[in-house]
Amino acid sequence: MPAAETVAVPGQRPLNGLFVAGSGTDVGKTVVAAALLRALLLAGVRVQAVKPVQTGVAPQDAHTAPQADARVYASAVAGLPQGVDMLPAQALHCFALPASPHLAAAREGARLSAADLHKDIVRHWQCGSAEMLLLEGAGGLRVPLNEREDMLDLMAAVGAPVLLVGGNYLGGLNHILLSLDALCHNGLQLAGLVLVPTADPAAGCPGVDVQAMLADNASMLRQRMQHKGIHAPLVELPRLAQLEASAWQTLAEHLEPLASHLLSASYGASYGAEPGVGHGAGYTAEHTAKLGAERDQALVARDHQAVWHPYASAAQPPMLSAVSRTRANRIVLTEGRELVDGMSSWWAAVHGYNHPRLMDALHSQAGRMPHVMFGGLTHEPAVALAERLLRLMPAGLERVFFADSGSVAVEVALKMALQYQQGRGASGRSKFLTPRGGYHGDTFGAMSVCDPVTGMHSLFSAMLPQQIFMERPGCRFDQPFDPASLNDARRIFAERGAKIAAVILEPVVQGAGGMWFYHPEYLRGLADLCREAGALLIFDEIATGFGRTGKMFAAEWAGITPDILCCGKALTGGVLTLAATACTGEVAQQICAGGNVFMHGPTFMANALACAVACASLDLLEEENWQQRVAQLESGLREGLAPCAGLQGVADVRVLGGIGVVETHEPVNTQALQRYFVQHGVWIRPFNRLVYLMPPYITPAEDVAQLCTVVAGALRAGAHLMSQ
Repeated sequence: MPAAETVAVPGQRPLNGLFVAGSGTDVGKTVVAAALLRALLLAGVRVQAVKPVQTGVAPQDAHTAPQADARVYASAVAGLPQGVDMLPAQALHCFALPASPHLAAAREGARLSAADLHKDIVRHWQCGSAEMLLLEGAGGLRVPLNEREDMLDLMAAVGAPVLLVGGNYLGGLNHILLSLDALCHNGLQLAGLVLVPTADPAAGCPGVDVQAMLADNASMLRQRMQHKGIHAPLVELPRLAQLEASAWQTLAEHLEPLASHLLSASYGASYGAEPGVGHGAGYTAEHTAKLGAERDQALVARDHQAVWHPYASAAQPPMLSAVSRTRANRIVLTEGRELVDGMSSWWAAVHGYNHPRLMDALHSQAGRMPHVMFGGLTHEPAVALAERLLRLMPAGLERVFFADSGSVAVEVALKMALQYQQGRGASGRSKFLTPRGGYHGDTFGAMSVCDPVTGMHSLFSAMLPQQIFMERPGCRFDQPFDPASLNDARRIFAERGAKIAAVILEPVVQGAGGMWFYHPEYLRGLADLCREAGALLIFDEIATGFGRTGKMFAAEWAGITPDILCCGKALTGGVLTLAATACTGEVAQQICAGGNVFMHGPTFMANALACAVACASLDLLEEENWQQRVAQLESGLREGLAPCAGLQGVADVRVLGGIGVVETHEPVNTQALQRYFVQHGVWIRPFNRLVYLMPPYITPAEDVAQLCTVVAGALRAGAHLMSQ
């Protein structure tokens, strides 16, 4: 077995941080952060306390105002030697109004966002000399940053482990448990839980045995954490009358086990401390980066021993980059680097990753009913999704059949066409006509209608049904239509029309078969030929559906309705696998004539989780102006990829909607290109002679420009050449 190959990413060092959050306001979060700061400094770590948002303090008073958290931090470390390792605390944004961050910022004409605050944190980290940042949030997890985002969204964007501080008092359990659930649902790692007693833990309920109650709170939380599989320390702090020097030392000593845990080899396996080096000079950003790369390589090595990847060899495993998190249009690698996503996770994640609306739909439906068999039962998410799809699809489609994946949706479409022809007494129509250059999936029926030469399935040709292939549509999308492009279709219909059950093709854009954009008039002419010959027309919109070409469905470019339409990929926004095959009422009635039924039924058909997320994804498309976003993508791709047209070895550059393509004369060196792209901070996966981009619709203009710049740079550098 070859050694595991991974990609080292030069440049920015991964953020090494800990987010200190509270289960509510005034639970002692700042005191805990300050005491932990002291404990880490005593352990020899070059740590800096950073407050992303400080309210109730004017910027000029960030270190002097009585309410400034920086004063508390300074007080906590006042007894320590003032050496070079003492990094001053920093507040990145200060607002004078003592209120929630969104309100305090608005009062001064500012607007906070998780993305901008995350950039500020990363910028501060890159420019500083700290080995670790101790980030303190403002208030509880759900304190608003703006009308849509909370402090929790900032924590999710940063992705650092979270130290949760909870008030240990009567009723505090509820807030802490809800906070633990919120952290879990957002995929955040709990670094530890610290309980701080209030001034009067039994307030509102006199006669309570306070010590017994506090001990029970801690015991209950330990049990709940164990039940949830959370292996993080729980620390109980004493309440001290005054926070003077000895008090800070007492608190730091109570937190020393937590600090040791953070710096331990076991915690470092997922966080960044060097194995075998718990404290002191061994805890550096360089060590963190090294350990991140080692973790990445270890995961890739395990993968190569157990996993088989798509279109890859098990004997010669592919080059891999290990992923730990995703967010927005970013893929975060295990070793900490971030990549700008240019693929939308194989064209599916149109809203980017971890969109809160999609995650909320997933969690909400999971709490009610993750799945139930669809034979003899139904449920609201499936019915609602079918209704909405029929409203969005070309007029005339009346029935929706749900499937597990795009390939299965194509199988369903082919079976529908065959059963339709049998139902109308045309059982001799058993062949499918399809253009060369098409791709429809990897299952057997789908493989039979993929290009027999370039469709990756020539190994199985002896076992596949033999279909009929016509010339690829030769009329470019951006050129005047040539009626002669339909001549081959006319010839085949004239010669073999009585054998053809249906024509299947990808409307306007041939995807994996070559990213070819052809004229919509071709579809109109082909529809006429199908009607004249008694054949059905099937549109495979798995890649083109839901706005990717600039229309909700690519069929709209031609203004026609197929008899059957397949969709998938972006249907759930890239969160879960789901596909659908829709047909006209006539097709459905003919299949079911004489009491017949359609012979297909996937076990996970109409999965409730996937249907609920798909409905939320359609909500986002409607609410967030996908047309404008795709138009902006198209403009950015046209401008950004234009310089590639003049580069040596480039055959064509074409853009349509949210798809940008650079086609080369010769097949590209996929592995060398992939390495180049990751090294330059983007995720692009080329194939054959194509380097193409399909970014999420939410991708900002500067990231589109970066994707295009890196593509052009790779081609200029010759990274695509097979000799590399």
